[in-house]
Amino acid sequence: MKSSTAADMSIGQIAGHFGLATHVLRHWESQGLLAPARAEAARRRYGSDDLYRIALILRAKEVGFGLDEIRKVMTAPDSESRREVLRRHHTTLARRIAEAQAALELIECALDCAHGDFLRCPHFQAAVAERIDLEPPTARPAPAQ
Repeated sequence: MKSSTAADMSIGQIAGHFGLATHVLRHWESQGLLAPARAEAARRRYGSDDLYRIALILRAKEVGFGLDEIRKVMTAPDSESRREVLRRHHTTLARRIAEAQAALELIECALDCAHGDFLRCPHFQAAVAERIDLEPPTARPAPAQ
């Protein structure tokens, strides 16, 4: 879509362009992520800047950002503040990827197991046992008398 055609789009048009329901755009507006211009009868009118912001929100959601994080990025006072939000998300995402990789490896272990029942396989049991906290529980103080 060309910028010139996006200069004055209605909420229905912009929602249709992105395959969104209009209530999603209203919600994002209520969350401070969008601020479309208002025309007669207070109807929302979306321009090219709004088109870009919606695309940015959708991309951010695709990489796992929540609306609060997206708002923090969009409203950060400076580049370093935005980068700090990205660093926190990067750390969270890297942890989630590592957890997903470990889950995938466990499933592959079960699928590749030569035993008739992978639940009885020592290798699979060892992989599961890694999840068990073998540290003794901390001693609890005796109840007060």
